[in-house]
Amino acid sequence: MRIAAVVKPVAPLDAASPELEGGGLAPSRALTLNPFCLRAVAQACELAAAVGDGTVTVLCLGPPSAADTLRDTLTWARATAVACDAVLLSDPAFEGSDTLATARTLAAAIEAAGGYDLVLTGRSAVDVDTGQVGPQLAELLGLPFAAGARFLSLRRDTLRIRCEHDDGWVQLDVELPAVVSCAERLIDPGQSSPSASRPTLRTVDAAALGPGPWGQTASAVRVEAVAHRIVLRRRTRLEGPVHAQVGQAVEALRECGALDAGPTTDGQEAVPPAQGERGEAVGVVVEPTRIQTSRQLLATAAQLAVALDWHAVALTVEAPDAETLGSWGADAVVQLEGSALAEDVGGALAEWVRVTSPRVVLGPSTMWGREVVARAAARLDAGLIGGATDVTIDSTGRLRVHQPVLGGQQLAVLTTTSAVQLVTVRPGALATHAARASGRVETRSMGVDARSRVRIRSEVRDDDLEALANAPVVVGVGLGVPRSSYPALGPLLAALGAQLGATRPVVDRGWLPHARQIGLTGRAIAPRLYVAIGVAGRPAHMVGVSGAETVLAIHDVPDAPVFDGADLGIVADWRDVVPRLAAALGAEAAQA
Repeated sequence: MRIAAVVKPVAPLDAASPELEGGGLAPSRALTLNPFCLRAVAQACELAAAVGDGTVTVLCLGPPSAADTLRDTLTWARATAVACDAVLLSDPAFEGSDTLATARTLAAAIEAAGGYDLVLTGRSAVDVDTGQVGPQLAELLGLPFAAGARFLSLRRDTLRIRCEHDDGWVQLDVELPAVVSCAERLIDPGQSSPSASRPTLRTVDAAALGPGPWGQTASAVRVEAVAHRIVLRRRTRLEGPVHAQVGQAVEALRECGALDAGPTTDGQEAVPPAQGERGEAVGVVVEPTRIQTSRQLLATAAQLAVALDWHAVALTVEAPDAETLGSWGADAVVQLEGSALAEDVGGALAEWVRVTSPRVVLGPSTMWGREVVARAAARLDAGLIGGATDVTIDSTGRLRVHQPVLGGQQLAVLTTTSAVQLVTVRPGALATHAARASGRVETRSMGVDARSRVRIRSEVRDDDLEALANAPVVVGVGLGVPRSSYPALGPLLAALGAQLGATRPVVDRGWLPHARQIGLTGRAIAPRLYVAIGVAGRPAHMVGVSGAETVLAIHDVPDAPVFDGADLGIVADWRDVVPRLAAALGAEAAQA
């Protein structure tokens, strides 16, 4: 069994600003391997060892400075007694690759090697949203794809996979050959083995893969600017008895507006009026049951359409509710009939684009949405920007898309040069608008070619992906708050109207679902107020709340790192603070 593990070099969070290189961000010289990708290598070695005669090839597209990091990875991979080698795809011609150009380079290297029975990748990268590379690679190789593998076993030529999706689980079977992306908790990453021999590394340049085009020349995504997101916190540690600190905290929160009621629908701008099917189209991929996300995407599509006298089209795999979709912003609805599998819907989306020639397609940056739009982009050779937080359009019809990079510490402004511009948007990133009177919305259908190469055995959601994204207040818990004590947080959550989030160690222990994880490998949130309780304050977590307007930290260690990332800090045992804070907030609300 031949297995390929695709890895990505990333810059550390504290690295200097990356340089711009046309189609992408150039990593700094200090590189490490993306943590999701390390799981891909470890899983590849475990599977190869299990089958007895398996081999592993580690593939990396990166600069020459990635060589040492790649050799270290191969050192511990060799310690598993599995036959393995590494290939570094490195050439100035590869520089400036966007995700599709990256996938094309990797696909060419895989095909040149004669193909593999299994290709493992990381689910995404911690420096920039690259979740579309896996499905784009699968599309280019003509293979099925499974995203976010958390549990994986091989039965003859079939992979049985339990996938960790955005807010639930999908159990599926996939026939080999296939491409699979690995969740962070799939397997422990390997450790370097000083006793293992230092392996050689083969470097492959562009000439070895053919005429191309490669890199920036093959990329339809361009970086216009990158700016630091400077977050200045007050870092005020309160002093005195617990009741006094609580009183000071409530007063300070009131003065800065952190306790103000969130906006209501009555205060929101209405969705622009229906345009009818005039001008060019703005398509929106509607994911089943993602009501809030779909509503936000359609409202944004309607705004873009009105600006240039175009029209918004909702593409849905469910039986269409034209009146509701129209009230959210759709001028027309297309039902994609025949399959709801992401691979199949991606093919149908590409066909719709070929027939209709829309200028823009928006989709959700979820597991399902990323595969749908990524596969369509690969078929169309079109620019795709993933994980956007804002989308605007100029008078010429070109998008300007904001995308967080380096764990949210910086914000990139991106554009695409292809005829159709594809974007996936993070759930909760866009505003929710008041509904409009839908009027008459044209509905038609389009068939989906069902390839059925992925068999879903079961599917369940254990949480709501949109809960944290749309919450005006979030209370985050670390290991300092035992799971058995969560009921004690109820009065505070009620007083604040807050949702409960968590650090990665909490989620690792299964105390809260994956959708509640905040941080570098979890969710980035931007509530009006974030309250950290029993949170150590490691950078990987605090970067996830950098968008919060105000941060209140509660910890009994005066020099806990969390206070450096907070505006206000209550230095006391949370058990003493929480009931007093809930009571004080309740009294504050009663007086309002």
